[in-house]
Amino acid sequence: MLIRRRPSWALPESAATPESVYLSRRHLLGAGIGLLAAAGLPHGAEAAPAAGDPATDPTRDLYPAKRNPAYTLDHPITPEEVSGNYNNFYEFGSDRRNYQVADIAERMPRRPWTVKIDGLVEKPREVGIDDIIRAMTLEERLYRHRCVEAWSMAVPWTGFPLKNFVAWAKPLSGAKYVRFETFVNPSVAPGQNRFIYPWPYVDGLTMAEATNELAFLVTGVYGKPAPNQYGAPLRLAVPWKYGFKSVKSIVRVSFVEERPVGLWEQVQGREYGFWANVNPAVSHPRWSQASERDIGTGERRPTLIYNGYGEQVAGLYAGLSGEKLFM
Repeated sequence: MLIRRRPSWALPESAATPESVYLSRRHLLGAGIGLLAAAGLPHGAEAAPAAGDPATDPTRDLYPAKRNPAYTLDHPITPEEVSGNYNNFYEFGSDRRNYQVADIAERMPRRPWTVKIDGLVEKPREVGIDDIIRAMTLEERLYRHRCVEAWSMAVPWTGFPLKNFVAWAKPLSGAKYVRFETFVNPSVAPGQNRFIYPWPYVDGLTMAEATNELAFLVTGVYGKPAPNQYGAPLRLAVPWKYGFKSVKSIVRVSFVEERPVGLWEQVQGREYGFWANVNPAVSHPRWSQASERDIGTGERRPTLIYNGYGEQVAGLYAGLSGEKLFM
């Protein structure tokens, strides 16, 4: 007899709260564009909001994608108006609340957008994002998201498994890590004019992590192409790790032999290491990780080891007791 055992974090699809109404805020911004330009936006920035509008995304015909029933949640999806306006995206500002990041991120054009695939691969190349998306099969997954700052949300990501992208890229046998790099465009991303950060944003995974079933490249959210503040047009989601590992707005994927050093690891390696796996028993140097605040409900709940995905990922770290796996 075949007995199917559901993962510890899974519930039936009926347990998920229906997706929220799409963000309507951007439709009210048109009257303010001239004021933004007058306030000192770089030349040409007044045209960027249209280029940054998900409604103009060339792949919008692929949404909504079919939900994969293997990935469900034990608590409701965070409303879109909440998660869409609570964003850590330092390229666009450090105040994740009060619409600041979301509004500024709208200036970033979504097209043209290319992704360089290089390093230890059969054929280095630069590929348009639409060609990448249409080469893959999109699906929707409900994932937990846990920030290192001890807040959390639950998100319906649309995208494709990272392992499918890795196979498509055809890395060589010497590749041990996948290095992700974000865009650099200080004319629309004012945070990149702050030289205290070593831009571009970089982070990475081992090849074993990158080819795990949970690692996911995101192109959409809430059943449509992702707005810029979520990391459009291509971001990483690794739900068993703290959120700073999920690189946003990716322009380069490199297959390398040496372990990448992420931006936050460069800035403060004592607090933000390479592994960054979620663990309630290992505190951040400045706060406890034992519980988390749900930004959708405001409630606190106990943090789960590997953010609740231990059955799928704990085996990746066997024999690595000498590493700081949870920092």
